[in-house]
Amino acid sequence: MGTENLIFAFSLTLFAGLATGIGSLLALFTKRTNTKFLSVALGFSAGVMIYVSMVEIFPKAQESLISEMGKSAGSWATVVAFFGGMLLIAIIDNFIPSIDNPHEIRKVEELEITTDGDAVSENVEDNNESIKNKNLMRMGIFTAIAVAVHNFPEGLATFIAALQDPSLGVPIAVAIAIHNIPEGIAVSIPIYYATGSRKKAFIYSFLSGLAEPVGAGIGFLILMPFLSETLFGILFASVAGIMVFISLDQLLPAAREYGEHHLSIYGLVGGMMVMALSLLMFI
Repeated sequence: MGTENLIFAFSLTLFAGLATGIGSLLALFTKRTNTKFLSVALGFSAGVMIYVSMVEIFPKAQESLISEMGKSAGSWATVVAFFGGMLLIAIIDNFIPSIDNPHEIRKVEELEITTDGDAVSENVEDNNESIKNKNLMRMGIFTAIAVAVHNFPEGLATFIAALQDPSLGVPIAVAIAIHNIPEGIAVSIPIYYATGSRKKAFIYSFLSGLAEPVGAGIGFLILMPFLSETLFGILFASVAGIMVFISLDQLLPAAREYGEHHLSIYGLVGGMMVMALSLLMFI
């Protein structure tokens, strides 16, 4: 495992995580949410992650574990690790209230009730407005924390995938980055409402995305002394489970919410096709 591979894997994870900043910029500096584009993009991201997980990552993990543990034990270990990855993300999601969940749909249009950073209405009492702003700030901070918590395992998944097979690293990082754009919007909107500050909204969104490379770094440092072909196989199978769950539970529902049902499916099929063609190029 060379230093160049480590730097490459970490750079891709950093890129994917900081895409929350792109979502924040879209929320703060555009007038309308391009719902059709987001719907297709999120479907595309889901297609990439589902295809690469089931066609490439899962079989490679199974092959690795079978070679180390034997056919029966290796096959069982792959399946358990795959669903273990799903269970991890499901548990994280379950502990986050829906109001603070980063996958609750937010649109740029929600900012339109503010004018020049001032969210105070003439017909609303100052003290009520202060309470409202505090609640919005709390929502924004908790959403940023929720994004950060989600991004820890996602960061490790991106990092391990890129480390194990660099040819898979780029499409997975791009898919995770697309997935992180709506999360940046979800963090920015309540914080901008509460403070009227684009700078603060962007900073909180940006910092929540940093959890992805931080999660990759911490996870790698903890696991580094124990790295082996068997552990890599287990982690790789878990990565497949994490990405399939993210796609089915988060990306596809969000894609349907942002746009028409068919657009999300077109994006899904397009993502699968692009991923299939990119893998064929390396044969």
